[in-house]
Order: sequence, then structure tokens, then C-alpha cells
Amino acid sequence: MEYLDMVVNESMRIYTIATRVNRLSKKDAEINGVFIPKGTEVVIPIFVLHQDPKYWPESEEFCPERFSKENKDRINPYTYLPFGYGPRNCIGMRFSLINMKLAIVKILQNFSLHPCEETEVPLKLGKKMIHAPEKPIVLKIISRNGAINKG
Repeated sequence: MEYLDMVVNESMRIYTIATRVNRLSKKDAEINGVFIPKGTEVVIPIFVLHQDPKYWPESEEFCPERFSKENKDRINPYTYLPFGYGPRNCIGMRFSLINMKLAIVKILQNFSLHPCEETEVPLKLGKKMIHAPEKPIVLKIISRNGAINKG
């Protein structure tokens, strides 16, 4: 389960659903010498942060070990924002994480997934507000032991 958690976190880092988060400044503020007047829309570029080699060495590589117990404490929480951060983070975060993990476990209990001729490698993402592949993801799915566990 620890490795599943690491894989899910790394997947959300590389394939962030939301590319950015927008917030409206409720009061005048100064951050690192930059003045932000009240009423200014502030954009937090989640996808850019998740791909920045300054925070994520070899950022294009899939490396679940980035989120291991040994490494997790070294991650700046403001550079990993799949659900936002702080008091206004995604209310459905825990529900979403549990459902992702349950789906992965259930699928892998019953099926093996393999790339095939139509599988696009590397995966190309569309350029919309919500990240999705440009083309459908095509995989070869093989039932394990010919039986599906319905439990």
C-alpha cells in the first residue's frame, strides 16, 4: 500500500488534472518583494510547478520513490499541489485518493495491462484547462486466471 501511495502521488505530479489554480487577493499583500493589490487575480501554475527541475530533479521521469517515507519530508508542500493547499484545498481530496487507490487495486487484482501497437508512448497531453490525453489511451487488457473477482 505504501508503494501504491507513492505511485498515485507521482502520477498526480506528472499528470496533474488541473493545470492551475486561480485565487482573488482579498487584501493588499507583499510576497517576496512583489506587491499584490486587493482584488488582483493570482494564478498558481500547478502543472509548471510539478514539472520544474528546480524542485523535481529529472522532472519528466516517472519516479514514485520521490514520495517515499525517506524523501517525502524534503518536498516543499507549495510545489506539489494536485488538490491545492491550505484551508481552500479540494474538499474531495480524501474521497478522490481512496477511490483512485481502490480502482487501481481492483483492476490489477483482475487484469494485466500491457501496451500494444496503438498505445501512444510517450503520452501527449491536450492543452486545455483540465489535463487529458490528446488521444484515448489504448492498452491490451488480459484477465488474470480467466476469472473476475466480483467481491
